[in-house]
Amino acid sequence: MKAVVIGGCGHIGTYLVPRLVKAGYQVVSVTRGQSKPYLPSHAWDEVENVILDREEEEKDGTFAKKIAAMNADVVIDLITFKAESTYQMVEALKGTNLSHYLFCASIWAHGHATIVPAPEDLPRHPLEDYGINKAKSEAYLHEQYRKDGFPETVVMPGHITGPGWNCINPTGNLDPLVFQKIGRGEGIVLPNMGMETVHHVHADDVAQVFMNAICCRGQALGESFHAVAPHAMTLLGFAEAMYAWFGKQPDISFLPWKEWCEHTAVDSFINSTWSHVTHSDNYSIEKGKKLINYNPRYTILQAVEESVNSMLERGVITV
Repeated sequence: MKAVVIGGCGHIGTYLVPRLVKAGYQVVSVTRGQSKPYLPSHAWDEVENVILDREEEEKDGTFAKKIAAMNADVVIDLITFKAESTYQMVEALKGTNLSHYLFCASIWAHGHATIVPAPEDLPRHPLEDYGINKAKSEAYLHEQYRKDGFPETVVMPGHITGPGWNCINPTGNLDPLVFQKIGRGEGIVLPNMGMETVHHVHADDVAQVFMNAICCRGQALGESFHAVAPHAMTLLGFAEAMYAWFGKQPDISFLPWKEWCEHTAVDSFINSTWSHVTHSDNYSIEKGKKLINYNPRYTILQAVEESVNSMLERGVITV
């Protein structure tokens, strides 16, 4: 059995590719050749690495055709950000040896939720281009399955977390100095009352959802599955837990949104926090547990602890 992983050296691929190798798949990892897996594994010695620049090759419509020419049984697409890319890929894969196409969407395809924890079948109300394109791809894939039997499954990760990169902090953005302040016992400021929620997931648990969907193909075809930790956390709860992890007393204050923006003063952090507080992510994994035996290994705090330890080891923060 042959599996092609598009974006194989990224957050998810670092954990998914070795799982596929250990399961006996002949694995092809497709990347731009600009990154390496975050963690070492002897499994990579058995992987065929193919360098393709998706963005450039999609301009003349050749990328999807090159993937199709690999004649894989399973194609796992981790780096599609435009709906047009999904349309091209599906058309190219029709008529090949394909038995399963797995697409990496995002919880942000939901937009705002009306029920929490939100199940996968809530109507979509995406808020930003990223979520809009993921939602369009998801809807198109499910339509192709219903109409033509195209063998697809959609996986919707939360805030992907793990060693080797910075993760979302208790203020809802990627500023690593928030963790540094917590680690030093210094004060941090949360927007509003800190009651908005975030829903992280360890990259290995996302890889588990993909792998379980492949192994439970019959139950997974035509379905979407959340890939998140067992429970979401409020920003306040997240902050308090991180102070406790560092062995510090919480020093947390609050500001209304406008004042918090003035206090933060960095547009990229403000925009990221706005995205997270307006989504207030909180998603159910009951469907994945029932249909494909999803059993996350990491809580949010366990996933974040690995990421923060990595930031300390890499000198991103010092305490």
